Amino acid sequence: MRLVVNGKQHTYHGEANRRLSDVLRDDLGLTGTKVGCNAGDCGACTVMLAGRQVCACLTPVAQAAGKPVVTVEGLQAHGTLSRLQTSFLKHGAAQCGICTPGMLMAATDLLAEVSAPSEEQVMDAIGGVLCRCTGYRKIVEAVIDAARNPKLPQHPGEGAAVGARSAKVDGLPKVIGTEKYGADYIPADALWLRIIRSPHARAGFTLGDFSGVIRQYGLERVLTAADVPRNGFAIFDDKDQPVLADGIVRYRGEGVVALVGPRAAVEAVRPDELPIAYQPEEAVTGIAGASAPGARLVQANKPGNVLIRGNVTRGDVAAGFAQAAAVAEGSFRTSFVEHAYIEPEAGWAQRVGDRIEIHASTQAPYMDRDEVAGILQLPPDRVRIVPTACGGGFGGKLDVSVQPLIALAAWLLGRPVACVYTRPESMASSTKRHPARVQAKFAAAQDGRLVAVETHADFDTGAYASWGPTVANRVPVHASGPYSVPHVKNRSCAWFTNAPPSGAFRGFGVPQAAIAHETLMDDLAAKLGIDRLEMRFVNAIRAGDLTATGQKLEHSAGLADCIAALRPHWQKLGAEVESFNARRRNLRRGIGIGCMWYGLGNTSISNPSTMRAALRADGRVFFYNGAVDIGQGSNTIFVQILADALGVAMDRIDYVMGDTDRTLDAGKTSASRQTFVSGKAVELAGRDLRGQILRLANAGEDARLAFEGTALTVNEGGTVRRIELAALPKLNADGDVLLGEGRFDPPTTMLDENGQGVPYATYGFAAQMALVEVDTELATVKVRKIIAAHDVGRAVNPTQVEGQIHGGIAQGLGLALMEEFLPGRTENLHDYLIPTVGDIPEIDVIMIEDAEPLGPFGAKGVGEPGLVPTAPAILGAIRHATGVRVTEVPVLPHRLFAGLQALPQAAE
Repeated sequence: MRLVVNGKQHTYHGEANRRLSDVLRDDLGLTGTKVGCNAGDCGACTVMLAGRQVCACLTPVAQAAGKPVVTVEGLQAHGTLSRLQTSFLKHGAAQCGICTPGMLMAATDLLAEVSAPSEEQVMDAIGGVLCRCTGYRKIVEAVIDAARNPKLPQHPGEGAAVGARSAKVDGLPKVIGTEKYGADYIPADALWLRIIRSPHARAGFTLGDFSGVIRQYGLERVLTAADVPRNGFAIFDDKDQPVLADGIVRYRGEGVVALVGPRAAVEAVRPDELPIAYQPEEAVTGIAGASAPGARLVQANKPGNVLIRGNVTRGDVAAGFAQAAAVAEGSFRTSFVEHAYIEPEAGWAQRVGDRIEIHASTQAPYMDRDEVAGILQLPPDRVRIVPTACGGGFGGKLDVSVQPLIALAAWLLGRPVACVYTRPESMASSTKRHPARVQAKFAAAQDGRLVAVETHADFDTGAYASWGPTVANRVPVHASGPYSVPHVKNRSCAWFTNAPPSGAFRGFGVPQAAIAHETLMDDLAAKLGIDRLEMRFVNAIRAGDLTATGQKLEHSAGLADCIAALRPHWQKLGAEVESFNARRRNLRRGIGIGCMWYGLGNTSISNPSTMRAALRADGRVFFYNGAVDIGQGSNTIFVQILADALGVAMDRIDYVMGDTDRTLDAGKTSASRQTFVSGKAVELAGRDLRGQILRLANAGEDARLAFEGTALTVNEGGTVRRIELAALPKLNADGDVLLGEGRFDPPTTMLDENGQGVPYATYGFAAQMALVEVDTELATVKVRKIIAAHDVGRAVNPTQVEGQIHGGIAQGLGLALMEEFLPGRTENLHDYLIPTVGDIPEIDVIMIEDAEPLGPFGAKGVGEPGLVPTAPAILGAIRHATGVRVTEVPVLPHRLFAGLQALPQAAE
């Protein structure tokens, strides 16, 4: 049949019912069209067909025969960006970029009909495309602004990059469809790998003879646990999770065998045809099941199903409660939450001589390298990780997924091997946010000042450890909230169950704890007759105060300023809510406030990053960046920091990201650490390189650098010295003639047996308020507005700071109101709900810049702080509107309805 794609004629020979998305990607090489679900749920595959947007994954190619198809690659006219693409770059509307092609095509459909659309029209037009990163607001702004012929912000001059709203340095490929994600640009001769997963939460199993299946389908090999040199991986030293299960499966979705062969062959195999005999056993379910007397052990060598316990104790809690004027306590529950990144896990590997090379979506290339090296029993320098663009991570791509098996298969077979998870496979097998059960008790004096806090948090860590130790250790540090409390006793425990492993997810347990401490702050305010905002302002921890671990905050503790910035909005919206509720019966509005703090980086352990910056013979600056940008914008802010530290313009800098053969270890992209830790390493690398230049020119620190072709001029007070770069000896094959290096490891200490010490060098702080509207008949909640005040130290790029806060708020809203992963039941993006553009309220961001002396140009991280206070603020607003004190999230309608029915007036 004849296809007309982006104005070009193609002849297609193949099945008429093949997905249009597969034909575009696999036959025509137009990988700008993304596949996130193959079910029409995410909209990432949206293209224009005969002038209207369609999901290419649901469209048989026969329906496109002879009709014009436009993909993201076709939006440019003669190499010039469209106004829409330009506007996306201007507004920072592309973060990870995996949903960007779908968003652009949906918006193109709208703009073809309406030249200057309203916000409501934009939200309706893009409503079928899901985004997990941006919080949608920047996308809506970009589509509206596209009608005004937007211009890209100019790169700032020398010395003015930090603080500028520069466009992303990696933004262009995201909006034109050439960015390379894990499923893109797989070698044509690659074999495919498919993991067969357990349908049981717990079972023994035996494997039969696979030779018949191999012959029947033309497979190359079936990999089992016996083929894995070291069949175990984990974040920490106890490698408790098998690459492939060995005789027992401990959660539904665990890998049992891996099929390797041509793609059509491995996809054709039915699991029930395979010689795998399961013997199902009773599963250990939930914290109650794991902790019950005599409970079965999930892992035989983990007594009592306990992974780890955490503890922070300071002062005399009993004495504190004895002197209190008011005490509040409660029990709070949260559920499994799915990361729901739009890009499923994907990658490919190839053997290169005696080395293995892996191209995959990841947040932690050096951790991947070391894990794969251990599994294959190779020295680390024989493993190369080349990170692809990461289509969303949020912690879920810190653990290895496809990497070990594609590496093993490529190593054994000597052929490139690829693996791309399906959406149900991704959701069944990947890590989740830890379900929590938090018991908390807070006490305050008559003036509202907190005197004692006691908490105990239990976490369901699933079948394997993953990041459970980090959660159990981080939460006791944070569980008393961002407040000054003299007497604290916070404890935690992570429990093994037969559930998918719980891992890292934007906040490492702190969002769960924040729901408890902010609810109890509201309780105390009510008991003492103190305004909820003022209760927090009085108790806000400030510079000079001691934390629960006995750490004195020396600098940058801007929570009080954040709360003060909300005060006029709190008063204004409070009056509006009172007026609204006086006129309505079934619709009730309320406002709530949530505060947070978040330690930046690893807890109480070394947390280094090393960066390099080079000057090349051609006059270009090259940045060797070992940190992965997962959409948060680290590539861009690092270039901004390097430009100002070195004293050059941003557009002179080129870079490589994350390649373990070309960069040094910058640590994982998690824990809101990259801006603070790696950003400081970048600053130090830039200053080191600048120092070498100035010494070469015998010039002082105030000298200015300029380039004339391959010559570098150094101007100091009118005296100009010229350095011919091409004449300098080359240091390496890359052509570097000068090479600067920076390393930064935040000063922390180990915590003692009482949890006392310095777990983090600095903290992020925030206060958010929410305005909600509750339909008391339907028991539904609509968030109308969020105002978010964040202490970011210094906003290196305000546009990206806003985008990160927006995205965190969207995920916090999902945590509060809709997201609940149920193994075996919500393993797709139809049954598992994440916020759409229609769920996102108006968001106002207030940036508080309380500079952190340790940070690069005063900056701190903001990746996780945007999420943590959102759910508490929403829950407080629901309570203000209805009187229902929420103790379990998500607040699904049936739960809110039960709470409304239990109110005294309902009983009457």
